Amino acid sequence: MDLWFSESHTPNVRLSIKVDKQLYSAQSEFQRIDVFESKEFGRFLTLDGFMMLTEKDEFIYHEMITHVPMAVHPNPKKVLIIGAGDGGVVRELVQYQAIEHIDLVEIDEMVIEAAKKYLPQTASKFDDPRVHIHIEDGLKYVRFCENEYDIIIVDSTDPFGPGEGLFTREFYGSCYKALKEDGIMVNQHESPFYDEDVAAMQRAHQRIIECFPISRVYQAHIPTYPSGHWLFGFASKKYHPVKDMSSSVWKANNIATKYYNSNLHKGAFYLPNYVQKLLTEVENKGDE
Repeated sequence: MDLWFSESHTPNVRLSIKVDKQLYSAQSEFQRIDVFESKEFGRFLTLDGFMMLTEKDEFIYHEMITHVPMAVHPNPKKVLIIGAGDGGVVRELVQYQAIEHIDLVEIDEMVIEAAKKYLPQTASKFDDPRVHIHIEDGLKYVRFCENEYDIIIVDSTDPFGPGEGLFTREFYGSCYKALKEDGIMVNQHESPFYDEDVAAMQRAHQRIIECFPISRVYQAHIPTYPSGHWLFGFASKKYHPVKDMSSSVWKANNIATKYYNSNLHKGAFYLPNYVQKLLTEVENKGDE
């Protein structure tokens, strides 16, 4: 009998992946955690039945949420990661010699342990001495930070369940306060394609533009996420994500990437008309 993992993207659309075997299944205090093995996508992690990453395409998400802010900020020394218990953002960040300190705040320790054991490709750099892991609620953690970080990367799950608090105006306001005067925040911004995802994306965008003077959205193609068309938010106190990005400075880091490059960085901020329209609807609301 064939075993398939299926995730509903809408009541009428599902993504299904043929599974060779289930490697891990556990119920934590917060969510159900599963790791599967598949021929097409390698190992993949799901939380409460929702796809978080696959070995085959996780590099796209992790490179785009990490290298975009790193290529814009001229001197990032201290970085806060909220979520990201799979270790992918840490893996990308530790390639930068200039970074001195990384705080990772993950609410569910069992996600980190499962990733270390079953997803070593992604969770390979937790032992870097610059990485400091805090097992707690990201919303509560950031509330007590002020003028502390150069970059905050919000690698949250979807805006319900354990990740719900990471999409509120209070949370984005706390991130603003936790950043230094030229700080940058990036977040995963959901998909602009299906109606239910659109509502979540617009809500997040509206709350971010209320908190930050510079707020832009950029995109990537991630095959296993709903519709494959995924957005990220770039919010900054000072730097424009395209005008203030230096290709030569970023290239000097000599970081090997499979998806990200400095031309793609610029292009990612040029959005399709339908997405631009969805964002403009929200931005115009703020002007009323």
